[in-house]
Amino acid sequence: MAVVQIKKNVYWVGAIDWNDHDFHGYSTAPKGTTYNAYLVIDDKITLFDTVKEEFKMDLYHQIRSLVKLEDIDYIVANHMEPDHSGALPWIMEQVQPEKLFCSKMGKKALEEQYHHPEWPYEIVGTGDSISLGKKSVQFMETRMVHWPDSMFSFIPEDKLLFSQDAFGQNLASVERFDDEVDFEALMKETSFYYANIVLPYSPQVRKVFTNLTNIGWDISMIAPDHGVVWRSHVDKIIAAYDAYSKQVTGKKAVIVYDTMWHSTEKMAKAIGEGLTDEGISYVLMHVKAFHHSQVMGELANATGIICGSSTHNNGILPLVADFLTYMKGLRPMGRVGAAFGSYGWSGESVKQITEIMESANIEMVTEGARVKNRPTHNDLTGCRELGRLVGKAIKEKLATNE
Repeated sequence: MAVVQIKKNVYWVGAIDWNDHDFHGYSTAPKGTTYNAYLVIDDKITLFDTVKEEFKMDLYHQIRSLVKLEDIDYIVANHMEPDHSGALPWIMEQVQPEKLFCSKMGKKALEEQYHHPEWPYEIVGTGDSISLGKKSVQFMETRMVHWPDSMFSFIPEDKLLFSQDAFGQNLASVERFDDEVDFEALMKETSFYYANIVLPYSPQVRKVFTNLTNIGWDISMIAPDHGVVWRSHVDKIIAAYDAYSKQVTGKKAVIVYDTMWHSTEKMAKAIGEGLTDEGISYVLMHVKAFHHSQVMGELANATGIICGSSTHNNGILPLVADFLTYMKGLRPMGRVGAAFGSYGWSGESVKQITEIMESANIEMVTEGARVKNRPTHNDLTGCRELGRLVGKAIKEKLATNE
């Protein structure tokens, strides 16, 4: 794809990865992703971030359509994860820049990953700035959003924020701006990205909001390292991140389950009826049909999580165990939940699910529902009651948070 000018003398020179459908352990199918890099042409020609190593020639051709690589004076590395720094060793060899700007933790990460202590590192931190000529760059460390090395770079003359992974989405697209794609779909992808990447670092995101307020940057465009550039809905994406980081949820529950002979599935449907009785919206997600990251995407704005599994080898079915491990690592807060499942002779799954969910700080509403073999009408009535109990707990949780 050709370069795109996003501000005067500021160009997107990144790469589109149409085929990456497994990103950070979650599914980006069928959309893929982008690796965004940006070139500023000024007295000091400056490259902000690079791309995944296998896309280094894409980056080369993008830059070469504007300037020779050896004409680049500075490189700014906002984030050292390999999808943004993988091409850096090759670029450093070609460019031989005067300076490589990064955070203190960024220098440590680059040396540990690529073993080049001789690179011309220039460590910057919050409040530091450099001049490029007509433009300048100001820096702010954003540790653990979502790596220790992360930082923001801001060009005040353009009101342009290079935000590394923050405010990004996995969206392979030839469109480069937020107003060129469907806004509702874009916000869904942004929420999905946050729920699967940034969620465990929400306390750090809150600190970034405080620091942005204190530093007083006047931002009119946000250029992340994945997805589209925000130029028309900057206020909306900032407000959305504020809500995401506070883990604001609504009158919604996710029922996630696996089943062997459909008995647990019947229980799941009955639980859904009970949620409906209480006016709670829900989604029913069979983990054989939905990737665990899709479940987390739906949980992003849901207050309830109800998890079910048949008992299998005295335990939980593997895909349910996979989801629970994944969810626990992402540390969703402020949720209520319950467990359910059928069994043939031992019936340990409900207890095990409950214990895992409790260890993930899910507030469990009941001891759960167990059914031996096929559920009877009375069993399903009990499952419907479990749904009602969770529905009531959701409303109570939301009322408390108001």
